[in-house]
Amino acid sequence: MKKILVPIDFSKQSEYATKMAAKIAKKSNSAVYLLHMIELPTGVVDMGSRSNFSIPESMLYLRKIRERILEYKSKFFPEGSEIHYSIRFQAPYEGIQKYADKIDADLIIMGSKGHSEFEEILIGSNTEKVVRTSTRPVIVIKKDDDKFKLKNLVFASSFKSDNKVVFGKFLDFANQFKSKVHLLKVNTPSRFESTKNAKQKVKDFIAEYEMPKHSINVYSDTSVEKGILNFSREINADVIALCTHGRSGLSHLFSASVTKNLSKNALKPMLTIKV
Repeated sequence: MKKILVPIDFSKQSEYATKMAAKIAKKSNSAVYLLHMIELPTGVVDMGSRSNFSIPESMLYLRKIRERILEYKSKFFPEGSEIHYSIRFQAPYEGIQKYADKIDADLIIMGSKGHSEFEEILIGSNTEKVVRTSTRPVIVIKKDDDKFKLKNLVFASSFKSDNKVVFGKFLDFANQFKSKVHLLKVNTPSRFESTKNAKQKVKDFIAEYEMPKHSINVYSDTSVEKGILNFSREINADVIALCTHGRSGLSHLFSASVTKNLSKNALKPMLTIKV
């Protein structure tokens, strides 16, 4: 891992994302790219048009944003860290994707919601769009955690063959931080299978991989999302990892409601990787 992209809008959630990026960057010796997106009125971008914004006002506006980004840099990162920043005039979702491609980011870390004092930037729908369509791993974070570590990672899956590419990327992430991997298959009343058969499915799935320290877990609950959340709480997981199929949410491996309920209720950081 070489480059971590962090879209920021100066909200509490983007602070949480920045703090996590600082910790991950320190462990992986990665560069961090702070990105602030602005959807300004045309007159601010096109200095030659008639508008209510004068050039001095526009320059002052941009200078204030730059100052706030530099405050982020000094507040959250130790001296000597490799930190880059950019201010781009584009819709957040499109701008984040294009900038990630431009710098060839290895990981994107985002707050789940955010409201800047200038205008709403990282609203939930934009975060969801990035997660759903990004070809790069994305971590979504909702709350602050000064004790955050990457010690215990949960990989929740149906363990079907089409998830193997994602699993390989997940293992690269886990191995980077020497994390313990907790493989999780959730049993529900509507899709029940014996523990023996479920564990064998997981074993067959991972047979071709050189696995780090790991555990195989079959957890029964009333729904997949409840099973993922309850299991993750029981083992005090640091991150919940899911696949995304690029349809309409973080994960539709099990049912259309999984993503909605997880994104609403999960306070643990969520790592998503697109199939």
